[in-house]
Amino acid sequence: MTRLDKTFVAAGAIGHRRLVKFTATEGVVALATAPTDIIAGVADYPSGAADGERIDIVLFGPAEVVAGGVIAAGASMTAGATGAAVAAAPAAGVNAFTAGFPLTPAVAGDFVKAVIQRGVIQG
Repeated sequence: MTRLDKTFVAAGAIGHRRLVKFTATEGVVALATAPTDIIAGVADYPSGAADGERIDIVLFGPAEVVAGGVIAAGASMTAGATGAAVAAAPAAGVNAFTAGFPLTPAVAGDFVKAVIQRGVIQG
């Protein structure tokens, strides 16, 4: 599977393998910290980036992401409070922006192989 990467500028500190969201400024991403954040992708920058630094983001395709909780293989994942991926489980009538799905089951702290594929689901 082909992967699509793009370099952005970090708004605030962003760690490696963390989910990021779009900001109102073109070419700038920030740490995604809630299911309501419009997810851009996952950071692929081993040292992480400080505010104002350039950072590589996987927009689509295979990548590794930090799990922030239990996620079943193939289940939709979204952003948790620390930018880690969590299972997407919105309440009835609520939308959650998704980042894709893990290829294997994961628990909090795992680096899980995933397919990054942006989307939205409604509970």
